[in-house]
Amino acid sequence: MTKLGAEPAPAMASFSSRGPNTITPGILKLKHFNLALQPDITAPGVDVLAASTGDVSPTELDFDRRRVAFMLKSGTSMSCPHISGVVGLLKALHPGWSPAAIKSAIMTTARVWDNEKLPLLDEATFLEASPFNYGSGHVRPNRALDPGLVYDLTTTDYLNFLCGLGYNSTQLAEFSSYSCPSKPPHIKDLNYPSITIPHLSPSTKVTRAVKNVGSPGTYAVRVIEPRGISVTVSPTNLTFDEVEEEKKFEVTLKKIKEGESSAEYVFGRLIWTDRKHYVRIPLVVKSPS
Repeated sequence: MTKLGAEPAPAMASFSSRGPNTITPGILKLKHFNLALQPDITAPGVDVLAASTGDVSPTELDFDRRRVAFMLKSGTSMSCPHISGVVGLLKALHPGWSPAAIKSAIMTTARVWDNEKLPLLDEATFLEASPFNYGSGHVRPNRALDPGLVYDLTTTDYLNFLCGLGYNSTQLAEFSSYSCPSKPPHIKDLNYPSITIPHLSPSTKVTRAVKNVGSPGTYAVRVIEPRGISVTVSPTNLTFDEVEEEKKFEVTLKKIKEGESSAEYVFGRLIWTDRKHYVRIPLVVKSPS
């Protein structure tokens, strides 16, 4: 169902999953077996006109004998086909992109404001939503076609991530011949298109890399700092001369005033831009009280 002129829209549905990640706090997204406890991206999921098999009635009640070819359905299962369709389009247009590159393109081009140019609202609280509600934001398929830069990942990166979680080579041997390095990379340095620091020390450094999938150019960094947190990026400019060129940068996060920390998470954003592309990732930080 399409309702034209609705304002504000979109908004985070009250049934949508929420953070923080209680299993791997250093990663914003949590997907554990069949539980999707918070999203990386959001898409339309309320009153979506969907095909029905006719096995159940619109109400799914035993006494309801009606059978219809289409029903209005709500839920994350309605959002999933939207994102799956976008993934299919991106893979068709960019067959050489990895799954991680496609995911990054979708996440870094998402929006976090509604059609009134105000921050997305959480319908459960009627307050401003956060990355714990929407992940990177609401999907924008056309922008994802040309993201400019992507945060890419390889199979080795994911295996090192498992090593960092404490899995050993014997456990990995169940599905891979990979041997964990003597000093696996820290979880915070997984090249994921978000940065989450659940326990900020006085100074924490995070490494990321971006790959150019657009035209040559120079990107400058812009940071929206989380409240009470100083964020420094080095270098502040990245120049790409060719497609597939990859460059690293380092992010240093510090508490602005020692001893004045909050037990709550605070949120910001890191943006790389060449004035045509805006490559955004969320910053999620919690300082120990």
